[in-house]
Amino acid sequence: MDTQPQPSSAFDQVVLPHLDAAYNLARWLTRNGHDAEDVVQEAFLRALRFFGGFHGGNARAWLLAIVRNTCYDWLRRNRPSEASASFDEEVHSSAVDPNPTPEDLLIEQSGRLRLREALETLPLAWREVLVLRELEGLSYKEIADVAGIKMGTVMSRLARARAGLQQQLAIGLERK
Repeated sequence: MDTQPQPSSAFDQVVLPHLDAAYNLARWLTRNGHDAEDVVQEAFLRALRFFGGFHGGNARAWLLAIVRNTCYDWLRRNRPSEASASFDEEVHSSAVDPNPTPEDLLIEQSGRLRLREALETLPLAWREVLVLRELEGLSYKEIADVAGIKMGTVMSRLARARAGLQQQLAIGLERK
């Protein structure tokens, strides 16, 4: 009986736990759930094909780099104008109410919708670093590795993305 792990078994153990992160990144970059599913499927096929070249390390960052590249390829094929579009932080933390009122839930839902809409208005390159940092929790170095850019560029894009997001949120509040 062969006791060596099968390549797909190792792939399942190392890469599959990061499926949600892959979908999350693809969803924010494509701005569409169905397109994100297609991109993630293609990215996982690429990851499986090149898994033999993965020699350990941060599997999540490795996979997200593949997802990112697959997204950009997909955008160039399907939305060429978006793929080539050019392009201070306040962190709100509050205690979570264990018994929110219906009004609290509605306000929270409205806030999430405004945030989503504001994030989707940002240029792709800014949206990408913001999602990787704030939603996926990657370090600046990991983002630089995933995006294939210098760490200074990560910090610059992140600062611009945060300022742009803050501006979009302020504009949304002025309209109300």
